[in-house]
Amino acid sequence: MHGIVSASPPAPQARGGRLGAAGVALVALAALVLQYALLLRATWDGAGPFAATVRFLSYFTVLSNLLVVLVAARAAGLERLPAFWAKPRTRAAAALYIAVTGLVYLAVLRHLWQPSGWQWWADAGLHYATPALYLAWWLLAAPHGRLGPRDLGAWLLFPLGFALWAFLRGAWVHEYPYPFLDVDTLGWARVLGNVGRVLGLFLLLGGALLGLDRMLGRAGRARPGVGSG
Repeated sequence: MHGIVSASPPAPQARGGRLGAAGVALVALAALVLQYALLLRATWDGAGPFAATVRFLSYFTVLSNLLVVLVAARAAGLERLPAFWAKPRTRAAAALYIAVTGLVYLAVLRHLWQPSGWQWWADAGLHYATPALYLAWWLLAAPHGRLGPRDLGAWLLFPLGFALWAFLRGAWVHEYPYPFLDVDTLGWARVLGNVGRVLGLFLLLGGALLGLDRMLGRAGRARPGVGSG
């Protein structure tokens, strides 16, 4: 009709980025739902659903995967979510946290148990598939060149808050989400040393992400139209 200009369709790169983000969100969400269902089943006759939910949300693995779901869903076009989840700093934070999740599991935790059945699928989704897929999406489809050194300091706030929560909850229920945080077994000196090493990993990987973002931004590999926020 005269006087009405139709919106141009998204570029193929933008459509590909949104589809990729949707795939990442679905994989992470499926792994989270499966893990939550398995935990509820294992604790139903004991701790009960409320305690099981608090325990579920007390794992950095779960929280980093939840962050990936929110960021990826927003990038896939779910604009009901606040614009905060589309900010470059938030997207890069998700990349950092999920990378640490995968690396710490691979280097430290995977040797401590041998999951099988449905637990193997949940474990693989949370610790392998989601980190690999989200990092690939962030590198190839997210806009770049918008981060700065201040972001690195902001990214450390969440891991520090998580550590504080783990210690407070552990002092109350004598249960810690990861063996290297178990104050009752290792003592404060060893645990704080472990925390320092993990924070060093956050700093190292965060610095690497800043460098990659700067390099990709200069190379003109930003992908417009993928919820650039």
